[in-house]
Amino acid sequence: MTHFIKGTTIAALLAAGPALAEDQVLRMATIAPSLGQAITMATFANVVNDNLDGTTIEVAAGGAATLHQLEVGRGNLDFAMTSPTIYALLQQGRAMYQNEADATEAAENLRLLMWYPYGNYHFAVRGESDIELLDDIEGATVFLGPQGGGAYNAASRWVEATTGLVVGEDYEAISANWQTGFQAFLDGNIDMYVNGCMDPCQQFIQFTETENVRFIGPESAEGEAVTNFLGNFRWIEQVQPGLYGNQLNDAPVISMNTSVGIGVRGDLEEETVYQITRAFWENLDQITSDAPWAAGIDMAFAVQQLGPMELHPGAARYYREAGAIE
Repeated sequence: MTHFIKGTTIAALLAAGPALAEDQVLRMATIAPSLGQAITMATFANVVNDNLDGTTIEVAAGGAATLHQLEVGRGNLDFAMTSPTIYALLQQGRAMYQNEADATEAAENLRLLMWYPYGNYHFAVRGESDIELLDDIEGATVFLGPQGGGAYNAASRWVEATTGLVVGEDYEAISANWQTGFQAFLDGNIDMYVNGCMDPCQQFIQFTETENVRFIGPESAEGEAVTNFLGNFRWIEQVQPGLYGNQLNDAPVISMNTSVGIGVRGDLEEETVYQITRAFWENLDQITSDAPWAAGIDMAFAVQQLGPMELHPGAARYYREAGAIE
């Protein structure tokens, strides 16, 4: 039984209103449905729905995770993607939340259900491109992710930290959603496309059916600027060769990875969140072994203390029973 609702808009999900208590319907928002992080969250919902009577998680795909996180804190959604960095920005009312008067209050009503790896950031160019390093994108037109989103923020800051190139000054980033950004790459209208995912990524599988791709990294990933960018929540990782049929890289390419998670409404009943958490982890074997991200779902990873965000009491109760936390 699948509850991944590709055609449902986030606005419609918000307008749905509260569900009847005897048949509890909870609302989850994700980013574009073709992205690995959205697939992970939808699969989480499907496992829970298949193994927990009386509760259904409805999933709507599309829009920015930064907005979804805010709406969970406001009580208009029940689950959305979060990250240590973006949660900290919400808590402090900074960056994309600087004009949201209730940002700090919303952060107080946002709790964690689990962390999982976002996936390597892939900086991709066509095989025939003369761009061989991130340092070469000066004057180029690129897609970094939807502007105002966490992926755009991370990708642009990684480029600046490793190369000194500043978006909007040294190179141009198009304003587009995930679908339009990938289409622009398919059509040859941009020089570089960026997507963070756990390999093999659907977008690069599709692209390499007809085109050569080269993943690029910086000339150097050392120095104080890189250390400051990585902080406590990101880490260096490598995109490996031989992942795709028409991939031209013959050696690993330096990139970075980070953690994201499933955020949950803090005032959602403890027993409900406990049962949802238990239903997922005790039926994890239902996820097929060929799901590329399945190996990254690990309870020890899920319960890490990453920044100020706290586990929901219901999730913490299950993890304590499972021996994952004290």
